[in-house]
Amino acid sequence: MELDPRGQRFAAALTSAVIILVLATGSGWLALAQAVVFAITALDPRKGPYGYVYRALILPRLGPPAEREPAAPVRFAQTVGLGFLTVSAIGYLTGLTTLGVVAAAFGLLAAFLNAAFGLCLGCEAYLLIKRASVRA
Repeated sequence: MELDPRGQRFAAALTSAVIILVLATGSGWLALAQAVVFAITALDPRKGPYGYVYRALILPRLGPPAEREPAAPVRFAQTVGLGFLTVSAIGYLTGLTTLGVVAAAFGLLAAFLNAAFGLCLGCEAYLLIKRASVRA
């Protein structure tokens, strides 16, 4: 399965907005909701809610992508995001606010880099792990 990279950047922009709201409000429930989005998308990037919004509202205006990217690195990146936002939600919901803030900030950094510059840190980590496991 291959994905439209523009859709991934759109999802990263929405994710960035949600995490900014998490940080601004200190809402563990919103962090948990974003973690659920990551979980769904990690299972199948085409099933994520942000992907549906992209395909319904944005893609028809852009037309087909000039290139595609493999889904495996994206699934890995979504799993990493799931970890960060789960930790963030746990932090906020248990009163460990600093933990919630730090985990959300790491998630925001990764999402923002993808949205603004097309740099998917989780995807790059996936590729490094793949290369390292082939050489070992």
